[in-house]
Amino acid sequence: MTEEKSPFMHFVSIKDIRQEGKVEHTLSDIILITICAVLSGHDTWKGISDYGRKQRDFLLRFGFSGKTSPSADTIARVMGTISPKALQKAFIEWMKSCHELTDGEVVAIDGKTLKGSYNRATDQAAIHMVNAFATANGVCLGQSKVDSKTNEITAIPKLLELLDISGCLITIDAMGCQRKIAQKIIDKNADYLLAVKGNQGRLDEAFDNYYRPSMLQHFDGDSYSSQEKSHGRLETRCALINTDLSVLGDLAYDWPELKTMGIMVSVRQEGKHAEESDISVRYYISSKALTAKELHDATRSHWLIESMHWQLDVGLKEDTCRIRVDDRAEVFARIRQMVLNLLKQEKSFKAGIQRKRMMCAMDQEYLATVLGSLS
Repeated sequence: MTEEKSPFMHFVSIKDIRQEGKVEHTLSDIILITICAVLSGHDTWKGISDYGRKQRDFLLRFGFSGKTSPSADTIARVMGTISPKALQKAFIEWMKSCHELTDGEVVAIDGKTLKGSYNRATDQAAIHMVNAFATANGVCLGQSKVDSKTNEITAIPKLLELLDISGCLITIDAMGCQRKIAQKIIDKNADYLLAVKGNQGRLDEAFDNYYRPSMLQHFDGDSYSSQEKSHGRLETRCALINTDLSVLGDLAYDWPELKTMGIMVSVRQEGKHAEESDISVRYYISSKALTAKELHDATRSHWLIESMHWQLDVGLKEDTCRIRVDDRAEVFARIRQMVLNLLKQEKSFKAGIQRKRMMCAMDQEYLATVLGSLS
């Protein structure tokens, strides 16, 4: 059978730490089996091993070199030896090769906890990952694990350093509203749009002193509003832009290249009149001279990252996954992210993630098509 172009060229740099003379199944073979099996609906080491045994002829098309398929224990053990940082680097290089960010594209950064990685017996905390999400095409650009002794504030700059985000607008929730993070984004030739909350007390207070509900009817600056009705509920979103930073006083000089204050007011109304609890007001700062419509669209795009988290949990069963020994949970999280990107980049079959996985299981040619986007 003719071997097709290997879709795993981006992962050949990952070092196999096993003794060369004792290796029966190569690292590339195990990565190949794992990605194909997860694409086809398997979420356990045993399921991945079963797939390898039953689909050897298909795997040969993509460079599989083993005479037999590895056992579940072998797959688990070898995946646990992979350097998460090396896999992260390979993942990011792959995304750079197949996804070109456009000027001004919104890249949302947010964290997600792998709930199933918590181990009560050893008091091992659940792993928390920070994801960078290209909102236009709905793919993850990279991930960074949050160290157990720190938080997202230290993980975000490390992830930004690895990404090519020049010209993009980086959106982060209030946790990431930090001067050092803003400066890192500027240093990467990008712009920031950061949510402001109580963790920046003086800044939050300055917004409170500036904003008045009457601005929704009478506002001198740029404004934009939209309405959307869904499931019997009317949602109105109003964006307000202020470029007169004198209202911030000396605080305006604390943030690198700050140009815009933004306010988003959302009203979710189910009856004839909106209650106070139906109204939310969010504050933002940005290094970009945003229009009100750009603020409206960017803040809405940011929350698309939640759809990615939902797809990981529902379509790829991330929260129920009990893989948690050594680095396996982190490595498997990155495998799931690769699989999700592959499935989302394949556009010919209009279906959700679960149906696409089932199609991969039923139709080898469709699976080959999905794998082709990794080349």
